[in-house]
Amino acid sequence: MKSVLRTLIVLAVAAAAAVAGLYAGQALNRPAQAPEGVTPDAAQRLLATALPDADGRMHTVSDWNGRVIVANFWATWCPPCIKEIPEFSEVARRYRDAPVQFVGLSIDSAENVRDFRERFDVPYPLLVGTSNTLGLAEAFGNSARALPFTVILGRDGAVADVTLGTLNEDQLVERIEGLLHP
Repeated sequence: MKSVLRTLIVLAVAAAAAVAGLYAGQALNRPAQAPEGVTPDAAQRLLATALPDADGRMHTVSDWNGRVIVANFWATWCPPCIKEIPEFSEVARRYRDAPVQFVGLSIDSAENVRDFRERFDVPYPLLVGTSNTLGLAEAFGNSARALPFTVILGRDGAVADVTLGTLNEDQLVERIEGLLHP
């Protein structure tokens, strides 16, 4: 009798843990709706950001004005970032002929970013930032400066979506389609 009760308790705790984990995972992937938590100048600060790519060429995010901009804050040492980048790459390839621009804002060294880009065949610019680049994430409500963190700007440059945590292919497509075909 004791072993049956013990087994039931273990199963109940396991089920509760699974439900809590599922809820927490979904909460991380829920976008924060702009402007809640987003400072009024956040989009302009992002668009004004100028960083070198892994090969040393300077880019300013505003170079892609008029497009849907998917700006992903990430690092080569961040396991959830590594998990989502292949899906970001797939979606970037799918929209290569559309007014959509993916850009990675990495918190890493140029050498690590270059190696990562080649190993994972990332088809979009990976800009090399520093820990100071994460300060920009705070303007979008990411006060913890956690990674991965994605900001999507509409073609008008306005903040359309902010997500702390990973995004998968379906979620990216849904967000992009909502901006291309409202």
